[in-house]
Amino acid sequence: MAAPMLNQPNSLLANMFAAGLLDDQFQELQMLQEGSAPDFIVKVVTLFCEDGERIIGEIAKLLDKPCVDYDKVGGFVRQLKGSSASIGALRVKNSCIQFHQCCQEKSKDGVRELTGFCEERFL
Repeated sequence: MAAPMLNQPNSLLANMFAAGLLDDQFQELQMLQEGSAPDFIVKVVTLFCEDGERIIGEIAKLLDKPCVDYDKVGGFVRQLKGSSASIGALRVKNSCIQFHQCCQEKSKDGVRELTGFCEERFL
């Protein structure tokens, strides 16, 4: 009974790689995990999710203002892109690239659409 439960995380990770959610950077993080810190990956991913939730909340506040400061929104997008790249969250990183493009174009609709996508993932 224990063996199938141990294989579930490996199967989940394999599916996430196959779906394009994760990239090789996540494997690099896995190599950093040692016996002395068996919950290293869990802590890193938890911090990423908490930070992502905070960043998306800040972006949502900025978008609710009548005059959107796209430079500030872009700054938050860069933060999220950097943290997603550092843990290997490929799909989030790619969404941030699109998000940044919308900020450069000052496309409030494009930014809102991507914010909704991200909120589904974090909130």
